[in-house]
Amino acid sequence: MASRAVSVSAALVVAGMVLIPVTAVLWRGGGFGGLGPADWAALRFTLWQAALSALLSVVLAIPVARALARRAFPGRSALIALMGAPFILPVIVAILGLLSVFGGKGVINQLIVPLGLTRLDIYGYHGVILAHVFFNLPLAVRLLLQGWLSIPAERFRLAATLNAPVWQVLEGPMLRRLCPGAFVVIFVICLGSFAVALTLGGGPRATTVELAIYQAFRFDFDLGKAATLAMMQLLLGLAAGLVALRLAPRDGFGAGLDRQVARCDGISRPAKVADTVWITLAAGFLLLPLASVAWAGVPGLFTLPPEVWLAAGRSVLLALGATALTLTLALPLLSRAGEAAALLGVSVSGLVLGTGFFLLLQPFVRPASVALLVTMLVNALMALPFVLRILRPGLDGAKADFARLSASLGLSGWALWRIVYLPRLRRPLGFAAGLTAALSMGDLGVITLFADGDTATLPLQIYRLMGSYQMESARGAALLLLALSLGAFWLFDKGGRVNADT
Repeated sequence: MASRAVSVSAALVVAGMVLIPVTAVLWRGGGFGGLGPADWAALRFTLWQAALSALLSVVLAIPVARALARRAFPGRSALIALMGAPFILPVIVAILGLLSVFGGKGVINQLIVPLGLTRLDIYGYHGVILAHVFFNLPLAVRLLLQGWLSIPAERFRLAATLNAPVWQVLEGPMLRRLCPGAFVVIFVICLGSFAVALTLGGGPRATTVELAIYQAFRFDFDLGKAATLAMMQLLLGLAAGLVALRLAPRDGFGAGLDRQVARCDGISRPAKVADTVWITLAAGFLLLPLASVAWAGVPGLFTLPPEVWLAAGRSVLLALGATALTLTLALPLLSRAGEAAALLGVSVSGLVLGTGFFLLLQPFVRPASVALLVTMLVNALMALPFVLRILRPGLDGAKADFARLSASLGLSGWALWRIVYLPRLRRPLGFAAGLTAALSMGDLGVITLFADGDTATLPLQIYRLMGSYQMESARGAALLLLALSLGAFWLFDKGGRVNADT
């Protein structure tokens, strides 16, 4: 953990954990398989929806982030904190919330149909894009808001003194640096869309590559085709990742004195009204589906069948196991080589990883008996890049501050980590653990392939309830999943902040 050799060895282990299952799928499938017109259509739709979803998320985030940057109001901090909720929100819960607002019997249709307007239909490509914007608009807002907050107050003072337009001299250059990178990050996230396309896709015209891989496994058991699609997705993800690294922001506006000055560019009444409208619309778009899940789910809590509570227990154990495994893998990987190896986990389809592990274990055990363990491992591999991005800046800072002092005191190995590094990583460790637990709790991916009634997780149980039209129970289970996911994130994040002042 303290040496370069350990870091490189850990990176090789993680790379092997990704590449060996993919190789197993290729070998079992007899090599790459041919693609039909439907598969190429899935590829085109994947690229199109990812690009459009990313574009809409970034474009809509610009006025929202600008409004939040220059307005102070009660609850502003809480609203900004909630901007991170959709990223950790279980996909199946968010879909239920979107259905309750935009679905056939949702709030919007109940308002517009009596007025003689056309009923909204959330199923199809527009539903997929709507869901992706719901998930990624908050992420884009947070990324761009950090750009606004990084502009030193002295630059705004100088712009006001020179009577220079703030949009042209400060905000425009900042957005030109950040928007391309934000677009590519969201584009990569949307490339691997599975649960959204599975529930809202509405047919072959709205099928993503990840969903096509699932169909190749589940219905055709065509491993060659699945492997081919997975390699296409891997190449797309790696290419987009390289673009994202190249577009990473470099030079900013320089350092300031951390002073706070009143903004002079938004004092007019039209600007205040516009900012209020954008903040209100964004808050409504994000919070109304969550509120509807909570409101509709309360009655269903009292009618949940026993298998839902058992599935909830499995999801908790899965989340705890994935969190422990992710952190165990992450600490030795806090290096450039480790981050490069971890990127493989998000570039390869989770379904292909899971199937590869099952093929490797099939001669020894029944696939359903290890469904939870394989799902745990896949979740850990897919969470690693996020966790490393959270932890590595803190570790680099601690090394820069204490490397010479530690060397002079003879600290090394576990003693160095226990005394110097881990106390200064408690905050990011808590946040990383909470993020991993929440994402694992709500995952609806590998478990859909091989789980039976005894190994189903809570998201899979909700999907089954929706499929059997038991919507009241599905809403109750969704509320339970929402509480468990947000609760796990809050507990880990708060635990990392307790007495973490050193």
